[in-house]
Amino acid sequence: MEAMARATIAALPAPFAAGASGIVLRVEEWPDEDMLRDLGIDDPLELTGLYDGIPMTEKSFSDPAPWPDTVWLFRRPILAEWRDRGDVEIADLVAHVTVHELAHHFGWSDEDIAVIDRWWE
Repeated sequence: MEAMARATIAALPAPFAAGASGIVLRVEEWPDEDMLRDLGIDDPLELTGLYDGIPMTEKSFSDPAPWPDTVWLFRRPILAEWRDRGDVEIADLVAHVTVHELAHHFGWSDEDIAVIDRWWE
């Protein structure tokens, strides 16, 4: 799964690749309890990925971030969605989750992303 996500990042167009170059990519089996609690999510299967950081649109060089921006991918929830959908390749789903979380890094909200990404349809 990490290799699929890294391939997705490597294939980004140059302006986006440059902006994503400092992102830490983490693949974990499950989101941890603190993440779920902070997001108000009860079912860990509902969280396939998470962006943790300060979006580029809010960054300031005079205000350095205390930790690197991180894109988290959660293996078990991604695999559950892949199995439940039954109509998408696993690499495409991993790419989708990766790009979605990177979009948050670039300053896009879920509503902004939904305008151009009708994934759930």
